[in-house]
Amino acid sequence: MLKGKLNTNFNLKTYLWDICYSIMSLDTVKRFDRIVAIFIQLQSKRIVKAQELADRFQVSLRTIYRDIRKLEASGVPIVSEAGVGYSIMEGYRLPPVMFTREEAGSFVAAEKLMQKFVDKSLGNYYESAMLKLKSVLRGREKDWISALESQILVDPSHKLFNDDLPNALEVLFESIAEKRQVHLKYQALNNEIPTERFVEPVGIYHESGFWYVLGFCHLRKDYRQFRTDRMQAIKPTQHSFTREHITLDDYRSKLNEVEKTKVVIQVDKSVVRFINNSKWQHGFVSEKVKGNYVEMTFLTPYVEHGFSRWYIVFSDYAKIIEPESLKHQIKSILEKAISKL
Repeated sequence: MLKGKLNTNFNLKTYLWDICYSIMSLDTVKRFDRIVAIFIQLQSKRIVKAQELADRFQVSLRTIYRDIRKLEASGVPIVSEAGVGYSIMEGYRLPPVMFTREEAGSFVAAEKLMQKFVDKSLGNYYESAMLKLKSVLRGREKDWISALESQILVDPSHKLFNDDLPNALEVLFESIAEKRQVHLKYQALNNEIPTERFVEPVGIYHESGFWYVLGFCHLRKDYRQFRTDRMQAIKPTQHSFTREHITLDDYRSKLNEVEKTKVVIQVDKSVVRFINNSKWQHGFVSEKVKGNYVEMTFLTPYVEHGFSRWYIVFSDYAKIIEPESLKHQIKSILEKAISKL
């Protein structure tokens, strides 16, 4: 354990270097940095698994076990439980870690994204956290951060949240952590009137420019996805979850198991670069260059609506190879559009 009082300008690496000097004289700087990183990660979570550490640092479990023993020998009170993981004894904390200029710079980008891509409530919490982080920076790092802040702009192309719901993500986070249902007023795309429902949120993810919530809907008696910008109201309840839910990754894996249609199109080379980002949202599989065209293959479950309407955007520079049903769908949509001109 550390003797005497700790300096308020404490630097974690300096501290560990001092207490591990005899150890480190036989090891590389790379290993020293890994031990410091392991120590920081142990402080960041209640339980950390050895395999999690091994995967992060791309080393063997034996190496992680050895590094943990070195930390213990240095006086860090690590609690280990077979089959569970490692944790640092409750109450053991060190003063703030000093950040490098590059690490501090990454906070600027993160802050700009948080201000625009989360709701107002979480954005305010992050702003408060950032002030605490900035308070431990050295003077030159603070100047570096200030120079960057006014020169970085994030501008989403559309709203991600209803302005009347400043704390939607906060409510959802709390619901998932405490396993309590939320009461949701939701405007579905195909309904004119919002519906009210009790939902057990399973997970939250950001995809194709929007935030989505996967949850078990008691109104539909099944799992549904809800877009945050279509939520009209949300509030926590005291109702506990009624079932054990699969993980978000498991659910999304199951979505990939639904029946899909193979689509092959030829796209003029001149416009391929304009659809490269959006093609992944429609089940892009592969492509081959054929003269002045690029032949693209897709596997999509949403041929009639999602894929067909996306294709129309660049249809004057493309040709459908298969399936025949997609050609008829495109023709039908265009004929309806022409009739309304």
